Amino acid sequence: MTTESDLAHEPRVCDAALSRAFGFLGKRWNGVLLGTLMQGPAGFAELKRAIHGISDSMLSDRLTELAGAGLVSRSVDEGPPLAVVYALTASGQALLPALDALTTWAAENLPAAKCAGHNR
Repeated sequence: MTTESDLAHEPRVCDAALSRAFGFLGKRWNGVLLGTLMQGPAGFAELKRAIHGISDSMLSDRLTELAGAGLVSRSVDEGPPLAVVYALTASGQALLPALDALTTWAAENLPAAKCAGHNR
């Protein structure tokens, strides 16, 4: 029979899937980009304007990473003018309830000063 004191001495282990999720979403700008794309598809310049403080190269890197993970799609309209549009994939859209919950939690529990530069 396991006692309460036995449980207190067992090492705690973080769920591997949760660890992977926060490792990926916790990378600077990834979660913010996904949250911005929750509002619908957007072009590079529109995303750059929406996310204060992100450089062009970082935005490009993060969009490439999100696309590689299957969370964001990139489509090219040959134009003229040439237009590239980014949108959430089905996997990215599956994150919407979690991102909505995080947004609500942050609005209710984190002082705005701690989130400077990441306005929604």
